[in-house]
Amino acid sequence: MARPRRRNTEIGDGFTEIFNREIGFSHPITISRRISASEGIVKKLDLYGKLNGHEGCVNAVEFNSTGDVLVSGSDDRQIMLWNWLSGSRTLSYPSGHCENVFQTKFIPFTDDRTIITSGADGQVRLGQILENGKVETKRLGRHHGRVYKLAVLPGDPNVFYSCGEDGFVQHFDIRSNSATMVLYSSPFTQGCRRHHSSSRIRLNSIAIDPRNSYYLAVGGSDEYARVYDTRRGQLAPVCRHVLPDAPVNTFCPRHLRETNSVHITGLAYSKAGELLVSYNDELIYLFEKNMGYGPSPVSISPEKLQEMEEPQVYTGHRNAQTVKGVNFFGPNDEYVTSGSDCGHIFIWKKKGGKLVRAMVGDRRVVNQLESHPHIPLLASCGIEKSVKLWTPMSNDVLSLPEKIEKVMELNRVGREDQSRVTLTPDVIMHVLRLQRRQTSAFTERRYVSTDIGSDEGNDAHFIANLVDNDEESSERECIVS
Repeated sequence: MARPRRRNTEIGDGFTEIFNREIGFSHPITISRRISASEGIVKKLDLYGKLNGHEGCVNAVEFNSTGDVLVSGSDDRQIMLWNWLSGSRTLSYPSGHCENVFQTKFIPFTDDRTIITSGADGQVRLGQILENGKVETKRLGRHHGRVYKLAVLPGDPNVFYSCGEDGFVQHFDIRSNSATMVLYSSPFTQGCRRHHSSSRIRLNSIAIDPRNSYYLAVGGSDEYARVYDTRRGQLAPVCRHVLPDAPVNTFCPRHLRETNSVHITGLAYSKAGELLVSYNDELIYLFEKNMGYGPSPVSISPEKLQEMEEPQVYTGHRNAQTVKGVNFFGPNDEYVTSGSDCGHIFIWKKKGGKLVRAMVGDRRVVNQLESHPHIPLLASCGIEKSVKLWTPMSNDVLSLPEKIEKVMELNRVGREDQSRVTLTPDVIMHVLRLQRRQTSAFTERRYVSTDIGSDEGNDAHFIANLVDNDEESSERECIVS
């Protein structure tokens, strides 16, 4: 005898909400938001369609403010505008970038005619759609290194920020012809409140706090997400010989502090001001404002550290092969979303970290997920040449895939294996020889003023190549943000 089907509480609650609206107990906007945020709606998400047209990996997607137009950027260096509902491309133009496009964004209050882009060539560019349908593009500024992310000042039709691998955050006003340097990020020095000025943090991501637009967070080549107050920045022409700026707050999971083995690929602020941070080959963490270490994380006492609350963590995905973003989903950011190296889209409940939906979004890697501003719809992109759209169109409330536990376990094992760095005997001998020669050279310099032989430079170059090998190889990959 067949078992009676259990009533789905999420769907039942949805009918209750509709009934309450009909008799006047709920406002129509309230009911719409509650249904959009329900777990039953998320579990109905399924593939709505694909937007085909790019000739390379699609690295960036964004909806306009009304949600009827989507813009995308790709390795093919083309910018495309789409009517996603009909699946038609409404405009395509060459970005002017010399390499992969990593970010595309609409400037608000410009009737969707002003688009900013950034890419692997370090350029930050502006595209202006004219009345006759043609597009004029120009370079607004440039970083020394790749520029993965841009951040538009909320409600401002002129101002936005970029972050680059050169460690700079640049401020742009499209009414002017030049960028100004606002901030410079440098690693923290152990046991000291000052920064180490001889190196930089290669920045991968930037986000503006929606509750305080003067605060922006950046993340890059170390374990700390830094929050800066732009009012304290240096509004001066961009110059490489500047002092690093001190953040107003820093965030990092306790177990990752001073590990020097992870870096940040993605950041996002929730509407409530929570900071979501995604780490390369680690996990995703959600920080509330009271979880910060302040401007100097290395000076916190062990006692104070133990008293601090730990962030919410989201597990199951893997973020190793590319520079992945991270995002929220739902009318009030009730869910957290991320792509994965396994080709899946992961959706967790923000509160508690429960995995509620996992969908195959790419044959190889999913990198970017963007939420529609008004309805429960997701756009995704990755290594494939298309943009995929996901809506709650399934007739069934879908459970997690049968093999997702195995996929998650493979992701975990791969992550842990990657964290174990193995040095070959040849590499170890090179390091030891370099150390001996540097010690000998230091002793020589103390007593005689002679040049040190060129062998040290050769070994130093060898070690530098080991350190930079990952950067060099990543330039040959399809790296998306």
